[in-house]
Amino acid sequence: MKIGFIGAGAVAQTYAKFFVQHGNQVVLSNSRGPGSLSELVRSLGSNARAGTVEEAAMQDIVVLCVRWQQAKQALAEVPNWNGRVLVDATNRPSDEENKDQASSELIASYAPGASVIKALNTLVVSWIPDPSQNKDQLVLFMSGDDQAAKQKLARVLEGSGFVPVDLGGLLEFGKLQELGAPLSGLHMALIKRMKS
Repeated sequence: MKIGFIGAGAVAQTYAKFFVQHGNQVVLSNSRGPGSLSELVRSLGSNARAGTVEEAAMQDIVVLCVRWQQAKQALAEVPNWNGRVLVDATNRPSDEENKDQASSELIASYAPGASVIKALNTLVVSWIPDPSQNKDQLVLFMSGDDQAAKQKLARVLEGSGFVPVDLGGLLEFGKLQELGAPLSGLHMALIKRMKS
């Protein structure tokens, strides 16, 4: 699978390592341009490359992992979101105004036509072990309205050593994943047992 990242900070780097190690290809992008990412993609290996935001958005799955304040502008760099799978890995600050709308509802409004999935935002990435040392399978929650899009993401996550849990629809269950909500920061794992 080909996964594009809009944003190249800690969240993108952590999940990109897992995806690359398990045979996926990743395209990382940021606001400073591909040249600023050469050292990072070299450290990730031959399955990683740098690109523009628009190039990242052309992949099978697109992960938005920028700061909340940058999300609208970052998504505006892609002229057409129709038919794309967009994973919203952002976290809206708890003191943000206009809390009457779910954060993923706002993200969906910035990327009309995309199949938006709320995922990859509840784990504290600094607590996630390096892929080569990961003995347990961490649970990752996801919410979205497009079943086929969620199945596509689930295949990537399962193949990369995670356990995806489909909560249901985007607006109803995405709120459970927001910063300060019940699933935010909740680390659960399936422990791999050694065969006797």
